[in-house]
Amino acid sequence: MFSTLFGTKPPLDEASIQWIFETFSWALRNLSAENFCQSTVLVTPTNEHFPGRASSVHDMASLMFARTLDYAGMSHWPIHLMAPGSPAPNQPLRIAPPIVLRGNTPDSIPTPEPNCSIPVAYDPKLVNNPEAMIAGFAQVLAHYLGSAVRSEPPGGIPNWPQTTEILGVFLGFGVLFANTAFNYRPSACGSCGGPPAERQVFLSQFDITYALALFCALKKLPTNQLTPHLKRSLRGYFKQCRRDVERRTEALQPLLACESGQRSPVSKHKRPS
Repeated sequence: MFSTLFGTKPPLDEASIQWIFETFSWALRNLSAENFCQSTVLVTPTNEHFPGRASSVHDMASLMFARTLDYAGMSHWPIHLMAPGSPAPNQPLRIAPPIVLRGNTPDSIPTPEPNCSIPVAYDPKLVNNPEAMIAGFAQVLAHYLGSAVRSEPPGGIPNWPQTTEILGVFLGFGVLFANTAFNYRPSACGSCGGPPAERQVFLSQFDITYALALFCALKKLPTNQLTPHLKRSLRGYFKQCRRDVERRTEALQPLLACESGQRSPVSKHKRPS
């Protein structure tokens, strides 16, 4: 009662908060804490991060996909965007992921031919909703990136769709995920060996916003750098989440240690479904 009276009630249930912290810890241990610290950026739905024009729907989608690959640190992956109407593979692909999972590699690594890489489908209608399209691309990339990690994430496989969304926030796309949390799109590519490139929602906008607050705390980003790009209904909630994250020094410290190259402790906490 007194915590509620004095305004210190957590913005999410405690189990969800712990799971978000532990999923970030899992990502930092397995997907290069150094890359997160030095190269990961807060991606915003602006011309600064997505410049360029195109003369066709597919060219515009390709521009957005290429930029998303770059920000995710996955430009060296054998992956390509399928043109609308392209036939899906007749059988599941078995493409070995790069040795270095994340962190764009030197130009000496050859680019694979399209028929030897992972195909990603998309809904052309989403070009008119670029935030949803980019978040959908990031969600697919998070799926493949996380699938290449050998250790199981907190909560295990039953939480995999939710884990990919938190991983998308970890990759820098939290603003777009939060802004499109209500944009549900049906599956269009059930035979592509992975989730479709469309934005499908598995976590609430509040879960995503809390994860975004954790991202910004770890990256030491000022709140006013983010809030102009976040939808108005979430701005006050984001500030509440940021305060809650930063008061959790015992939970935050291991993640900061992981950033500096130290090994953070492994947790077995499972997020309730």
